[in-house]
Amino acid sequence: MITDRLSKESLSRDGSTLKEAARYLKNPGIISIGGGLPTSEYFPFDELSIKVPSIGHFSEQQTHENGQVITAGKHDLVDGSSLFDITTAFNYGQGAGAPQLLRFVVEHTELIHHPPYADWHCTLSVGSTSALDMAFRMFCERGDYLMTEEYTFSSALDAARQMGLSLVGLDVDEQGIIPSSLDHLLSTWDAKVRGGRKPFLLYTVPSGQNPTGATQSLRRRKDLYKLAQRHDLYILEDEPYYFLQMAPYDHSSSAPSTPLQPSTRESFLSSLVPSLLSLDIDGRVMRLDSFSKVIAPGTRIGWVTASAQIADRYAKHADVSTQCPSGISQLVLYKLLDEHWGHAGYLDWLMHLRTEYTRRRDCILGACDDFLPTDVISWIVPAAGMFLWMRVDWERHPRAEEMSISELEERIFQAAVAKGTLVMKGSFFEAEPQKMDQSNGAKGQGMFFRATYAAAPSDMIREAVRRLGLALREEFALADQDVHVPNGSHVNGNGHGEPKA
Repeated sequence: MITDRLSKESLSRDGSTLKEAARYLKNPGIISIGGGLPTSEYFPFDELSIKVPSIGHFSEQQTHENGQVITAGKHDLVDGSSLFDITTAFNYGQGAGAPQLLRFVVEHTELIHHPPYADWHCTLSVGSTSALDMAFRMFCERGDYLMTEEYTFSSALDAARQMGLSLVGLDVDEQGIIPSSLDHLLSTWDAKVRGGRKPFLLYTVPSGQNPTGATQSLRRRKDLYKLAQRHDLYILEDEPYYFLQMAPYDHSSSAPSTPLQPSTRESFLSSLVPSLLSLDIDGRVMRLDSFSKVIAPGTRIGWVTASAQIADRYAKHADVSTQCPSGISQLVLYKLLDEHWGHAGYLDWLMHLRTEYTRRRDCILGACDDFLPTDVISWIVPAAGMFLWMRVDWERHPRAEEMSISELEERIFQAAVAKGTLVMKGSFFEAEPQKMDQSNGAKGQGMFFRATYAAAPSDMIREAVRRLGLALREEFALADQDVHVPNGSHVNGNGHGEPKA
């Protein structure tokens, strides 16, 4: 039983006493003078209006010029004009979230993932970072081990370490976790040597993984799920980039060989790699979804999908910690997603994002082809997400014999900053940073940097990559080599563009 894995903290949570009493508010004719819910008469808001894209007209300019204004009033529920209004949304709510928005995400989850067992539930979260914090508390005791990719989301690592958990980094390739690495770890686990019980919790980002950009194929996901069954694991599937799965990149041309966007909603859905949730017949997956990467991070709303027992535990935790997601955010999302776009319009928006991020991905890859010295740096083409993972051949650095890998990493990082571009050090994302420390520059130890193509316009992405290339050439004593630029000029070692002779 998965519930046997729950922590002492989670098992001790009974939820909110006051919210348990709130169920009596449904009794016909009851007058409540018990709950501390302020009357909406004193909410200084009468209506909330937002201007949003019309379906199929999603660009910033189109929205500015011809977007549709949608409005939420204070008493829309009483007036019969909406199922959700300011009076309801701006007051206290349940830890599972407002039923109006929750219904939409349940329908969305069914549409996209078709969970293959009956008693799955969704509950809203205050974003995936908060959901991770709760999930770690639900399943782990201090001193436990957590398994994840050897490089992964730094906030997840920080949260786990600060709870007293130990991290085990699993070997990865361009498709994420290598199943044999997971199987070997668990089959040979020695609790005495490790100083902790055999781990059962696996945290993974299957699509567009942060920071490596790796995307697990369907075969890879099936293999990992089979191992989860064999070793009785529970999986935290963190998927903020799921809908940012992209068309293949054509190295030989600036024009992609396949369409940037599927022609229909059905073809878009069929192009997505099935989720671990969609393979879960045992209720051993908690899926974490988020609006942060597909709507806006500041909404601070996501949702978790899990078995009814686990979802109930999560909601009880939320009731006495985060309470519920922001009512303002829930109302805005409900008006946009349910009343304005609907499921079809939301899919159109997600298809639009796929196209835009594919263009951005292709932009940074083209810049890498044009500006980076491939004799000392390489990268894997991301099939999803927002990140490009670059490996630097530090052993070719002129000072490789006298400096440790961590010292060289910092030196290269600062060289890029000095040229005016910021990339993230791979060590920020290491599950087991002591490996780098202990290697002290051992041959074969990797050095990585993460870049994103999500945060800047295309021309600035290219300029940032050009500056990175200059920094690498200087650091590796390649500064006198020319950089090819496809528009008919070249960049010399000092970074100045000059016409070709």
